[in-house]
Amino acid sequence: MAHTDHQTMRRVLRREIAGTIGLLTDEHDFRAMRRYRSFTFDDHRTYLRQVEDLLKTRAAQGSHTTVALFDPQEYAEFCTAAGLDPDVQSSRTRFTADLATTGPTIPYDGRPLADLVPALVDEAVRQATWEYASTLLARLGACAACGEDIGRAAFVRASHLLVRILETAERGDRHLVCSITGTPESLVSVLRTEEESDGTTHLDEAEALEFTTVLALGLATHGPGGLVMRTSAPGAPDRIYGWRMRGEGLEPLTAGEVFDAYCTDIDSGDPISPESDVDYCVPPELGDMGQTPGHHH
Repeated sequence: MAHTDHQTMRRVLRREIAGTIGLLTDEHDFRAMRRYRSFTFDDHRTYLRQVEDLLKTRAAQGSHTTVALFDPQEYAEFCTAAGLDPDVQSSRTRFTADLATTGPTIPYDGRPLADLVPALVDEAVRQATWEYASTLLARLGACAACGEDIGRAAFVRASHLLVRILETAERGDRHLVCSITGTPESLVSVLRTEEESDGTTHLDEAEALEFTTVLALGLATHGPGGLVMRTSAPGAPDRIYGWRMRGEGLEPLTAGEVFDAYCTDIDSGDPISPESDVDYCVPPELGDMGQTPGHHH
């Protein structure tokens, strides 16, 4: 009887333990791991099917599982730095545990793996973009004229501008895209907000942080770059408008410039038919741009 009670308690405790699975999302990474003899999978599709079955089983048992992006190159570097043998299962376990706190992860919520993998890759790109933009902001240092930290001031200014952009937008869901090309690598960041029936706006805080950081980098380096937004609400045409980065602020695009941007093929330069039920328009006023906080030199 006591033995049965102990087994029951262990089953209960297992449901209290959160787990992390390091996922090899593409065939290239999967082949890279096959050079280790202890990695016994030989077919990527079978591997993905087994992972999905495991995720479903854990979810059915009431266990919470986080899925992390497993990068073979980062794994090899991790083992070298930690003095671990990469060809043993325990080293992969340690690396996966480290990913749970430092790498791109998303919780398993029951969706098919075919839908979860793109979301995980998007999360990895978002985190990499934020880290890269943050590094470049930090390297800007202090202003030679006043000693103010340029990156920090630009982030404050970008935060203020984002708040004003969302405050002045019409009601509905918003899809914002910020792009800059004046850095060593072109950067693109996307922010989505959803509006509830009571007018409450929901956004992902991590997305907002990345978006603000990329916008701040564009402002601090004076672009070139821009920001466009699409608003969608039931019973009304979608509205698309935007700004170009100019100096340390944003300059409104004309309706014609927005139309040209959306209705011209980027590669060929040929015109594209405009979307139906979409208004290409000028953005609302954001207020006195000269009074926004941040660095002004």
